[in-house]
Amino acid sequence: MTTAAKSTSAAPPRMPPCDHRPQPYAGPGRAEVLALRREFLTPSLITYYREPIMIVEGHMQWLFDETGRRYLDAFAGIVTVSVGHCHPRVVEAVRRQNERLQHTTTIYLHPNAALFAKKLASTFPRQSGLSVCAFTNSGGEANDLAVMMARAFTGSFDVIALRHAYHGMSSATMGLSGLSTWKQPFPHGLGVQHARLPDRYRGPWGYDEADAGRRYADDVADLIRTGTSGKIAAFIAEPILGVGGAIEMPPGYLIEVYSSVRAAGGLCIADEVQTGFGRTGDAFWGFQNHGVTPDIVTLAKGIGNGAPLGCVVTRPEIAKAFTQRLHFNTYGANPVSMAQGLATLEVILENGIQARAKEIGTRLIGGLRELQKRHPKLGDVRGRGLMVGVELVEDPRTKAPAPALAADVLERCREMGVLVGKGGLFGNVLRIKPPMCIESADIDFLLEVLDRALAGAVTA
Repeated sequence: MTTAAKSTSAAPPRMPPCDHRPQPYAGPGRAEVLALRREFLTPSLITYYREPIMIVEGHMQWLFDETGRRYLDAFAGIVTVSVGHCHPRVVEAVRRQNERLQHTTTIYLHPNAALFAKKLASTFPRQSGLSVCAFTNSGGEANDLAVMMARAFTGSFDVIALRHAYHGMSSATMGLSGLSTWKQPFPHGLGVQHARLPDRYRGPWGYDEADAGRRYADDVADLIRTGTSGKIAAFIAEPILGVGGAIEMPPGYLIEVYSSVRAAGGLCIADEVQTGFGRTGDAFWGFQNHGVTPDIVTLAKGIGNGAPLGCVVTRPEIAKAFTQRLHFNTYGANPVSMAQGLATLEVILENGIQARAKEIGTRLIGGLRELQKRHPKLGDVRGRGLMVGVELVEDPRTKAPAPALAADVLERCREMGVLVGKGGLFGNVLRIKPPMCIESADIDFLLEVLDRALAGAVTA
């Protein structure tokens, strides 16, 4: 990584080459689209950047605006694009299916759903029993369905989730999401208790506490004793929080929590919407990094490389308990989404994407920790593989959050051609989760851009 230039006022760092040439854009301009959006789309939609950018084309790890300007996508459309924008094999599978049949519901047979479910089930540990798939249209819908399944199977109602987590934008999943502001006056969280977030950077037990996992897990056991009837339906958690700021569960935490939950008659749900499909590098599924086996796993985002697709995977006996009531999904398992999901999974498995995430992620995390030595406001670097968070602070001693600094760094990165995300409770965590086709040279470019952005933001 080049470190000579430290300010965005210098010549921008040289972007790695790309042989893709975007098509000429002939649609409405950015200003017109922004005006149309403000008039005709819900005002609750947000945009990044002081001057919102318009993206009209993508190719692998690259995005292009209406002028043809190229950006390195280090956020993967909110961790959705797993094998690359418009991956040719995925695009071809969708094209073929679109030309033959675009829609049929699960009241009829179609091979795509069955073939995809079989392939997907093969990626879970054989002894786990996780072999039955229920396809949905999104991760929020998958989490909603998972909780309904748990309640049907256990006969209990209470659910435990984590503070500052995120599980979707339906009414029920906003109640699960401890990060959500939708708590009152609407009863979205009816029946949901939120346990202490096991945050080793900001919490009482840090990275140097060998027993941090058990100590944080005690809060879940206490919630079961004091906040519920003693019987619960489920515990749900991401192995690494996504929107919540790339906070990974401490070693031993999930082992202890799963034990407490099962002793109370509950099921354990792993939300793998962002951590799944090899993104953590060390394992195909995030829960495998923690030595546990969940009862239900929810999937979305990277499952279809951008398709509106989600899935619940569980054991046969849990799925069977849900047959006591009518449940179907008009668009879940539609042939086009199934073709895109299957093609994406084949690319992930055949092209060694998990190993790539580990190799490239190691380079990324190592480079970020080198930056941390020069930029004291870079308070914490955390994550695994290509699911990484960078927490910015005003002072490394007090750990006072620096959301304004994060927003400025985000802007400066965009100016130099890199798109990153932002999250965490205070909005001060840079989320770096690129498409898993990203190259080593791209990581070096990203690190140089971050170096300059941090230096320029601090001295501005």
